[in-house]
Amino acid sequence: MKIDQEINENLKRISTWKRIFFIIVFGAIMGVVRIILWLIVLLQVVYSLLTGNINQNVLDLSKKLSAYVYHIWLFLTFNTEELPFPFSTWNETESMDLPDKKIKT
Repeated sequence: MKIDQEINENLKRISTWKRIFFIIVFGAIMGVVRIILWLIVLLQVVYSLLTGNINQNVLDLSKKLSAYVYHIWLFLTFNTEELPFPFSTWNETESMDLPDKKIKT
């Protein structure tokens, strides 16, 4: 009986339903970002084959998008309550520590 009461209370909490809504929203965003990242991978491979180098601008974009994906995963897996962009500033996503890539010259 007590367990049923707890379940009913949990189902009535607005915060739980808000989180479920945001999980769905960020799941859809992740699908779009994943496609963009694969396009970046292909672009870097082609660019590398043609020039022997990697494109620094595309590299920077991919680093920011990778940090964004990481930020989304932290939220989706309940490791943070902080909503990712567009519900927070993009700068918070950029500040995550990711390795620096040294470009061949």
